[in-house]
Amino acid sequence: MLEFPRWKYIVILLVVLLSVLYALPNIYPQDPSVQITANRGAATGAELDAKIGAALASAGVTAKSVDTEDAEGGRMVRLLDLDDQTRAADALRPALGEDYVVALNLASTVPDWLSWFGAKPMLLGLDLQGGVHFVLQVDQKAALDKRLDAYADEVRAILRDNRIRYESVERNATGTMVARLVDAADADRAMSLLAAAQPNLLREAVGSRITVRVPEAELNQISLDAIDQNITTLRNRVDEVGVGEPVITRQGNDRVVVQLSGVQDTAEAKRMIGATATLEYRAVVDGDPYDAVASGNVPPDARIYYERRTGIDGKPIPVLLSKRVIASGEQMVAAQSTYDENGMPAVSVTLNNIGGQRMFDFTSVSVGKPMAVVYIERVPQVTTNAAGEEVRSFRVSEEVISVANINGVFGKQFQTTGLEKAEADSLARLLRSGSLAAPMDFIEERIVGPSLGKENVERGTTAVLYAFVFTLIFFGVYYRMFGLFTCMALLLNLLMVVAIMSVFGATMSLPGFAGLALSIGMSVDANVLINERIREELRAGMPPRAAIANGYDKASGTIFDSNMTALLAGIALFAFGTGPLKGFAVTMVIGILTSVFTAVTVSRGIATLVYGGKRKLKTLAI
Repeated sequence: MLEFPRWKYIVILLVVLLSVLYALPNIYPQDPSVQITANRGAATGAELDAKIGAALASAGVTAKSVDTEDAEGGRMVRLLDLDDQTRAADALRPALGEDYVVALNLASTVPDWLSWFGAKPMLLGLDLQGGVHFVLQVDQKAALDKRLDAYADEVRAILRDNRIRYESVERNATGTMVARLVDAADADRAMSLLAAAQPNLLREAVGSRITVRVPEAELNQISLDAIDQNITTLRNRVDEVGVGEPVITRQGNDRVVVQLSGVQDTAEAKRMIGATATLEYRAVVDGDPYDAVASGNVPPDARIYYERRTGIDGKPIPVLLSKRVIASGEQMVAAQSTYDENGMPAVSVTLNNIGGQRMFDFTSVSVGKPMAVVYIERVPQVTTNAAGEEVRSFRVSEEVISVANINGVFGKQFQTTGLEKAEADSLARLLRSGSLAAPMDFIEERIVGPSLGKENVERGTTAVLYAFVFTLIFFGVYYRMFGLFTCMALLLNLLMVVAIMSVFGATMSLPGFAGLALSIGMSVDANVLINERIREELRAGMPPRAAIANGYDKASGTIFDSNMTALLAGIALFAFGTGPLKGFAVTMVIGILTSVFTAVTVSRGIATLVYGGKRKLKTLAI
């Protein structure tokens, strides 16, 4: 008998309604916009609005609107077309200066009621929507200096922990460290300790002077490792921003290319990619910091830092901190933005085993003593030399955000306070994604405009539309009424694919269009199997309703088997492919799953609705 449970009709109706709801945002165009994000301390109120208005007026650009972007006071300047967007960005960058990040963007026009349901348009790839193309220069000298400083600190720690007195430990840029001992009789013991702790380094002792040198091969490996670690960190940071299918590759010996497609917040992406903010935990050294600043007599094991807060005179408060770092951002394995017991913003930190042990060892002997948290940020800046050329450089900002007594022993897990809410959120993301082995400078930034993408979208949409129309005509002529059922199922299949990709934030690219067209073809193949099976049952003399039921029942197994092999191929492409292959695989896998549902369930439900019931049925239009 030709029957179809009512609950399946309810399921199909819910699927149709949800597909329409979550596919609907894709019909709303995006506004060409310029996004303005203020750096910490920059004005964000009426003063910023006045600067924006003056810059736009000088460029002769009329903004569609200027919206407040976030709680930090950023602005989204919506414009009428792409030409106005380019002119506005060119005018705003010099007018606002280094205190603001100005980036091109595409602002959503999806109504708020759709956003309330979590409906959003699917992301488009760089070949469809455009995006940003960055080339970053890795500062390999900074990477070497950082590793050499770590080696020198380790030499000091080994000598100190084993009670070997030394006058100084100095290092130069060539990878050589010189330790001058107080007693030459300790040289042999120091050499054996250093050999056990640093077997890859070269050592030489002459009297009380020990020379430790980093081999040339090790220096080269440090440079290569720095780029590899930076690429890994960049991938983690881009994942934190939520960019679909990023392209991050090495270029030459010291450059990295980053292409971000389908981004919704280019300013945040740029800020996260180039950020080098981190934390360091240091012990507070006894002494008068004000006297040290005034006289210049700083204890040999200390450095002068300044607190973020200011004193009565309005100047930052100095503090003497140990040169030895207890733990740093490199040793953090987890970080979460949270609030402390007083309701103030904080970052909950989890260290790795090495950092946790060092923190435990320090706090075990320092209960009641102060420890400081240093917030380090590398801020890019652009200056002009005597020849009028722009010179890119960085300013390193080091601030003590917290000085507090250690109330008890702790190790791997603790909280860091003294941050603003936005800083806590940003720092937690950076610490989660890992620290850069070496600073990077944006030496090239190109905006890939969506003009080519618009043409590609139109061509891809046209190709899918023509495929659907040709299928409709063919099936309507060849299978008549059942051809109409097939086309209705195909339409729902297309709608479901768009809705699912929108819900999960998948990125549609040109290879994705190819995968979508392939999935439509496979859905057609499934319906052909069903229709031909029904014809065979009719030729065998079976009644029309029984022929429909048997046709669907017998064809379903074949459809599942044939689609399962294609599904496994799509999963393999997604698991082992990169870039365009992943885009193709995503749409193909989603299309296969939806096509099985529409061919086996939806078209059968429609057929039952039309041909079911108690009325006598003599023939079928197939």
